[in-house]
Amino acid sequence: MFRRPILLLAVILLALVAAGLLALGAFPPTATPTAVERVLPNDRFQTR
Repeated sequence: MFRRPILLLAVILLALVAAGLLALGAFPPTATPTAVERVLPNDRFQTR
């Protein structure tokens, strides 16, 4: 098919990358929601 095997490998690699991007676009991974905990500095709760 191709005279140069490196060109064939490049085309196969490009096709695999394109298929992977299409698969990620069609079926995106689900994001797991996590609670955000913020630590407040202790000086706000001390008496003056």
